[in-house]
Amino acid sequence: MEPNKLYECEICMSGYTTKGALKEHTRIHTGDLNYECGICNKEFTGKSNLQRHMRIHIDKKKCDVCSKEFDGKRMLQRHMRVHMPTGQETYKCDICSKEFPGKRHLQRHMTIHTDKKYKCEVCASEFARGSSLRKHMRTHSEKKPFTCDVCAKVWSSHSRLLIHMRKHTGEKPYKCDVCMSAFTRTQSLKKHMRIHTGERPYKCGECMSEFKTSTDLKYHMRKHTGEKPFKCGECRSQFNTCSKLKRHMRVHSGEYKCKVCLAKFSSINYYESHTKLHCGGPPYLCEVCAMSYTKSTCFIRHMRTHTGEKPYKCEKCLSTFTRSNCLDRHMRIHTGVKPYKCEVCMAEFVQKISLTYHMIKHTGIKPYKCAVCMAEFMYKPSFNYHMRKHSGERQ
Repeated sequence: MEPNKLYECEICMSGYTTKGALKEHTRIHTGDLNYECGICNKEFTGKSNLQRHMRIHIDKKKCDVCSKEFDGKRMLQRHMRVHMPTGQETYKCDICSKEFPGKRHLQRHMTIHTDKKYKCEVCASEFARGSSLRKHMRTHSEKKPFTCDVCAKVWSSHSRLLIHMRKHTGEKPYKCDVCMSAFTRTQSLKKHMRIHTGERPYKCGECMSEFKTSTDLKYHMRKHTGEKPFKCGECRSQFNTCSKLKRHMRVHSGEYKCKVCLAKFSSINYYESHTKLHCGGPPYLCEVCAMSYTKSTCFIRHMRTHTGEKPYKCEKCLSTFTRSNCLDRHMRIHTGVKPYKCEVCMAEFVQKISLTYHMIKHTGIKPYKCAVCMAEFMYKPSFNYHMRKHSGERQ
């Protein structure tokens, strides 16, 4: 407990400066809600919590740009990002590269990096606030003093219990003022807002790709590192995401099993595509050129060659593409990233196929052999050109 907090909760070890504050806090554990809002009938453990809540009803903040009203200053600040023009000055953290709309926000954030006075004696993690350390300590103990009255799940902090309770009540207090989508957590709303603002604050240091969430960046980085932390206990297969492992496990469970040939599949899409093969041929037939496909995704991609549809657009030069991987490859022109490197001469390439062709120079291998005259070639285009000589297409 911090030196200036003399009163400690016997249940969760939180510290308070006055006896009254401790008494108010214990109502969280006892469920004693004495203070009710006269407008919306919500109940609170303490008078200060009710007073803070009342600002939602009386302290409306108005946007000077579009005149929308919001419940409090924070909601208005979050909304203002929608009107913030691209390129407007932001305040960037020199340590973790996060950006903030105001200098005050950056200063508050910097305490995470610089002002860590409280250290965990178990795992050596450091915290800027004593309350953060106390919450963290519960991860090392089995003590979870906050219990859900509905399903009896236990939680290490009151805030986590409140978030959990919204699953039972259906309450979604964080609302997007652009499209009116609602969320149970403020963090979920922040992530959602990036759809409207286009903000991608998480950048890959290898290829400069940008992402909306830290989780997306973490998954992306595994492409560069080759890390596959999720292992199948049945067949030793490895995957870079938990969702891919779960999908793979269906192969072993037999959840999607063909009744004709007993083949097993990891998803219902693969299973349905496969079963159609037993029904007399490919199920997806192009009415324009009569090409047929077993998978709907391949069929949809093929149809774009007839319709001219190119749904993937480059935000830099407005070039359009039929496939997402073509757009990813194109973006390297703008970023200058060449992720494929030759380990022999350190030459770098934009595409993997370019590196593959390049490596043939070092190995001297000529994989393409003419069955007529036994001539050998390093590259397939050269081989195809040569074969025209035998077919009579070229003199």
